[in-house]
Amino acid sequence: MSTKPMYTEVPSPYSRAVPSAGDARFTWEYDDGRARLLSLYQKGKDKQWDAASRIDWSQDVDPFNPIGLPDEVMPLFGSPMWEAADEARRAEMRQHFQAWQFSQFLHGEQGAMVCAAKIVEVVPDLDAKFYAATQTMDEARHVETFGRFLQEKVGLVYPINPHLSSLLDDTLSDSRWDMPYLGMQVLIEGLALAAFGVQRDLAAPGSLAKHVLAYVMQDEARHVAFGRISLKDYYAELSDAERAEREEFVVDACYLMRDRFRGDETFETLGLDVKACTDWVESAPMMAQFRAHLFSRIVPIVKDIGLWGPKVRRAFADMGVLDMAGFDIDAMMQADEDHAAALDRARGEMTRRVAEVDEVIAAGADA
Repeated sequence: MSTKPMYTEVPSPYSRAVPSAGDARFTWEYDDGRARLLSLYQKGKDKQWDAASRIDWSQDVDPFNPIGLPDEVMPLFGSPMWEAADEARRAEMRQHFQAWQFSQFLHGEQGAMVCAAKIVEVVPDLDAKFYAATQTMDEARHVETFGRFLQEKVGLVYPINPHLSSLLDDTLSDSRWDMPYLGMQVLIEGLALAAFGVQRDLAAPGSLAKHVLAYVMQDEARHVAFGRISLKDYYAELSDAERAEREEFVVDACYLMRDRFRGDETFETLGLDVKACTDWVESAPMMAQFRAHLFSRIVPIVKDIGLWGPKVRRAFADMGVLDMAGFDIDAMMQADEDHAAALDRARGEMTRRVAEVDEVIAAGADA
């Protein structure tokens, strides 16, 4: 099934090359390496799963509310544009807002797949290459999963947000081997993980979207841990000037993500007044709270890896997210893993109950 007919605007060019800088690094040291990374590598192998069998794709999905979100979290809820819309128009808004969000998840996961493969190529240590190889497989599975959800259940796809595309380009074109970690593992994936969490928790109980998000987040919790371990060790050895360069990148990227990932494309596609819509999104308390929450993973991780100079702290204070530095990121990651495990247990229990009922029916038929 081709995705092209489902795009709101067919990307042009439909595929593109991004210059990728950096040396391919080989190492002839095959010792065990760092215990923390090797443990993560083992976990990455153990936790591989098949999107075709772990997810029940037979579930029905309302294409006009594919995630099953309450109206209160729609970007334009309560606005004059929302109040003036009839139910058919609101259904169209729900579909486009949610399709845009899942489309950016899809494109971001493809970026993560490419970045993970690049990490295998450029990182100097074998233990990191091992883990990045498992992550590349994880990201391929995520692309498969989000792509299938959009194609089969929604039938509407948005092109990659130009600001997300720009950030990916900057990450891939930098010759320093640590930048795919910082740009993707910490910033892009950190923001996506928070967005996943909001939608997972608000999605309709038992819904297909809830399962998709929970299972992807279970993998992402490992990916964030990978970036933290590798960068924390490396950044401790940087000069002040080298650390300042990374902090400058963090600040610029965080402002870009906060100010530009609003889904303005949906307003234009829906034929709405883009300026009126963006003004509403900028001022609505619910949306301000949501944008701030997107940094709940990024801020504590940035502090943990040692990029915590005055410029970074000032930027986070300006965004109103500095207090998030005290969040327990390990507890958050564990909760993400536990959530997916709980869904698996519930699904297993339901499968057992269905089997028991089938057995009773079969026994009655034979009596």
